[in-house]
Amino acid sequence: MDKIPEATEPEPDASPNADTEKKGKGKGKGKGTSKAKRSPKASPKASPKASPKASPKTSPKTSPKTSPKTARKGTPKRKQKSAAKKEDESDLSMASMGHPEIFPLVLTEKTQEIFNCRADKDVTAENPYKLLKKEDIVNDMKARAAISDFHPIKKIIVDYPGEELLIVFDRELKYGQIFYLVATEEAKESFLNPPEEEEDEREAKEGVQEEYVYKPPVRKPWISLGSEKEIEEESFKESRKMIKYMISRPHKEFGVRIKFHNRNASTDKQGYVECTSYQDKNFSIRQLEKHIALQVVPEEKETGTQTKWTYPRNATTQYQPRLFSDEEREKYLSSEDVQNFTLSVALRTEIALQQNEIMNAFYDDWKALAEDETGFVGKADVYLKEFQSFTDLHFLKDRTVSCICWHPTIYGTIAVAVTERLSYEDRVQQSGKLLLWKAPILFWSFTDPIHPQLMLECPEDIYCFEFSPSNPNIIAGGCMNGQIVLWDISEYEERLQNARSGTTKSTTINMPSFMLEQQAAKEPHMVRYCAVSSIEYGHKMVITDIHWLPDLFELNRMGTVFENRAGVSVQLATCSPDCTIYFWDLRAHRPTGQSSSEKKKDEKILAPLPDVPLTFKHLDLVWRPLLKVTLAKTDTGAEYSPTKISLKEEHYHTKIQDKTQPQVKPETTTEKLPYSEIQPTSMKPLKLLENITSSFFVGTEDGEILCSDWKMERDGDSGRLLSQKPSNVHIIHDGLVHTVQRSPFFKDIILTVGGWNFAIWKEGVTSGPLLESSCTAKRYTAGHWSLSRPGVFFIGREDGNVDIWDLLEKTHEPSQTQNVCITVITYIKPWFYSSKQHFLAVSDDFGTLHILEISWTLSHPSSNERSSVLYYFEREVNHLTFREQRKEFREQERVALEHEKTLRKMKPPGGQRSRELMEEKTNQDYTDYLELEKSVLARLGTLKGPDKHSLSRIG
Repeated sequence: MDKIPEATEPEPDASPNADTEKKGKGKGKGKGTSKAKRSPKASPKASPKASPKASPKTSPKTSPKTSPKTARKGTPKRKQKSAAKKEDESDLSMASMGHPEIFPLVLTEKTQEIFNCRADKDVTAENPYKLLKKEDIVNDMKARAAISDFHPIKKIIVDYPGEELLIVFDRELKYGQIFYLVATEEAKESFLNPPEEEEDEREAKEGVQEEYVYKPPVRKPWISLGSEKEIEEESFKESRKMIKYMISRPHKEFGVRIKFHNRNASTDKQGYVECTSYQDKNFSIRQLEKHIALQVVPEEKETGTQTKWTYPRNATTQYQPRLFSDEEREKYLSSEDVQNFTLSVALRTEIALQQNEIMNAFYDDWKALAEDETGFVGKADVYLKEFQSFTDLHFLKDRTVSCICWHPTIYGTIAVAVTERLSYEDRVQQSGKLLLWKAPILFWSFTDPIHPQLMLECPEDIYCFEFSPSNPNIIAGGCMNGQIVLWDISEYEERLQNARSGTTKSTTINMPSFMLEQQAAKEPHMVRYCAVSSIEYGHKMVITDIHWLPDLFELNRMGTVFENRAGVSVQLATCSPDCTIYFWDLRAHRPTGQSSSEKKKDEKILAPLPDVPLTFKHLDLVWRPLLKVTLAKTDTGAEYSPTKISLKEEHYHTKIQDKTQPQVKPETTTEKLPYSEIQPTSMKPLKLLENITSSFFVGTEDGEILCSDWKMERDGDSGRLLSQKPSNVHIIHDGLVHTVQRSPFFKDIILTVGGWNFAIWKEGVTSGPLLESSCTAKRYTAGHWSLSRPGVFFIGREDGNVDIWDLLEKTHEPSQTQNVCITVITYIKPWFYSSKQHFLAVSDDFGTLHILEISWTLSHPSSNERSSVLYYFEREVNHLTFREQRKEFREQERVALEHEKTLRKMKPPGGQRSRELMEEKTNQDYTDYLELEKSVLARLGTLKGPDKHSLSRIG
């Protein structure tokens, strides 16, 4: 408190405003001095020089050099120097907060490394103090000059009396910066050696709760301070004698029954006496004011009750209706009251019965109104609404999205695979560059559209991948070089769930802004792959499609279907344009004839890295396909090049469930039994499943759609296992087939998209597609069925538009076309979270992922939509059958016409018939006559045996 007047009244020689004060004296009498004292702007500049740190040394040096004459008639250079001096010596302490000995500092990372005071490493919140030698700081200021972080407080450091200065790490930014300097020895000692009382108070503040010991109250003698006299004066005392009344009753009236009767109070004067108020002039009473203090103390009472529950009893009740006798029934029915009541309500009852027959009284009009509106809504209700978009300038630059997969269990989490946007020739030329920088699989979340939540490392660019239906933490993907990659993200499941809920650690609350920015700029965690297949025994070209087999069955090397006792999906199906379809098994392959030394050698060579999960260690670089299916052409020795496949037994979630409600997740067997310990089919005899269909649909690189079978056949000559030849080959598409997908509502309905058109097929119908679209102006690139409406599907085009097809509305053109982007759409994947929230993920060639929200009309089916779509497919099947019958009939007619033309050509010239033709005609007429005779006799019932003259007469 004694230092404040010294700071407000600076000395004439030592004050930084001394020049201005003297100039003000030259202009007027004492005006400059009064202004410097009264102005609020001058006080903060004067405060640092008035402080005990700066005033002792600066005042004697500046007083002899400066004079009133030079201050009044100073040159411009001197004015510039004084202004620069003021700026350098600006107040940097916390004097305004009551701590003039504290100076906040901004220390860069280089300065922290020089003085070994790195934040959260050398100094922490538990040990925030660091002693720096004054000599080191002075040398740093000499070496780095104005670049040094200590330059703003150079004067304070030079004038410091001690040899070591105290730097404190301020984690909570109490004084505005992450570090601050203690400029006095007293403050340094108080920081390094705090008093014991403060430590005790600090421990009490931290919540150290001591054990409470009960101390009974001690009785003390009463000491009167005069309060009883005040209570006695304020208390009420009786001033007159109380009046006594005695009420008696004769003894004979005790116990007598009381009788009540009515009477009129106005006439009976004895029973009713009115006492009205009136003013009595004989008395004059004045009311005195008194101060009375009252204290009401409620009476407390503790009571306890206990209710005894007697043992339960079985009680029964039986009742019997009371029935009228015949006489009573006739009496009541013939009464006039019943007849009048019947006549009065007959009309209303008849109207009510008619209304029940005409309309349903329990029909929900509001629900029906909502269903009817869906058929007559405008175009604005069928649009796809932009919900969110994801892109990354670092990982998605010059890359295109090749595959999209929604996380099966975590809301708002979607995985995206990207590949380089290069042609085959460019990829070959830049193969060395691609080996150094491989595109990963990115996990995006709705909560953070800027930063990926997780990344999966890939040995090559991934063209397709899929989550395991048994365990969503297992992911399988197909590479550009023909290898299959497996990931296990079990350790990062909690990270993805936290990203969904938007929770963050509590330590980031008190972090500075620049530390939060550094943390936000960090790259997401990279997950290494567990295993990769053998490149020697795998596909020779890019893997274009991958599917998990259901956990209900498994295959052997013959393609025979057996039951899956493990209840876990352990097999995969992949296809590639190298004319092969492979089936893979995740279980351990135990080769025979390998010595123990070779096994140890392989284990040393294939030792996994410490951050690689050991889930599929047994498959890494030695994984071979279980079954190989080739698609040979029937007419030539060539083979088909598959790009997409569709299995009939593939699993689909067709029933919409509200995922916002908590659901109990079943425990998977993979947590108890690793994949390497699951026994393959050859170890134990399993049950053969004959109801599983082994046929599947295939779309090829040349636009063919064919049906094949994965069961192998043994060649009769060589005894080798050969694949069955495809059947029902149709050339419908005039380009690469991008989509072969079964309907989520009908397992035998398949959608194929490729080239400039699409087609809908029905399994078992060999005559052709049920629906084939006309060629469009823009090429189709992707397609997918709707997960909630049986008759709706989405198709992406190369111009960035999405066609929405509704089979119940139109079949010759899309019901709606919406623009999503300006480049090629590469993939489409719908997903639903609840009955009210449906999404459509659309990716483009620039690497951007668009999330569109599907409107109510496109996501909620009508009451009979499934049956209507099924009837439409059945009608198309009948139409194809009729067309085939008409085709056969026309073929027969064509053959008959050709035969007739042939007969006409064989006629001799001049109109004369040859002898052979006349005999043939005669025999034909006689044969027709015998057939007619036989049919007539059979109808009359006279024909008992075979006709004896039919063949003899012909012969």
